[in-house]
Amino acid sequence: TLDCMSLSQSNQAFDILVCEDNLGDVYRITNALQESKIAYNLHHVANGEAAMAYLQQQGDYQTVPRPDLILLDLNLPKKPGFEILEAIKSNPKLKAIPVIILTSSKAEQDILKCYQLYASCFVTKPFDFEEFVNAIKKIENFWLNLVQLPPKFVPNGSS
Repeated sequence: TLDCMSLSQSNQAFDILVCEDNLGDVYRITNALQESKIAYNLHHVANGEAAMAYLQQQGDYQTVPRPDLILLDLNLPKKPGFEILEAIKSNPKLKAIPVIILTSSKAEQDILKCYQLYASCFVTKPFDFEEFVNAIKKIENFWLNLVQLPPKFVPNGSS
């Protein structure tokens, strides 16, 4: 788990779960968010099984916070991103969490399948470092500045 904090007016830090096996991409995400004026904690899992354990607060993840936002790669080892997305959106306690698909895929069938599984948005990772950092900053600006995220605690797990 990476714990990165940036300065903010708010005392409430956002918890962002990054489900990504490419450590270079994790570095680029971290790098892009370093200049943020928003307080956040970045949590990282490198495979699909760890993502599910994190979200269900099992094993090593019993004390982790519920994420406010999830960045999900589709091509994860041990359990693909599609299965994780489906599990999140079929769980009453998790389904309100926005899930941003951040993947190298541009395939129309992947885009369609993600939206059919209720992904919040689909972003194809730019190959260029600067463009990638810029994309992450745009995600941050939209999801952490503009949008009202759902409350962390959903009473009785209802929607």
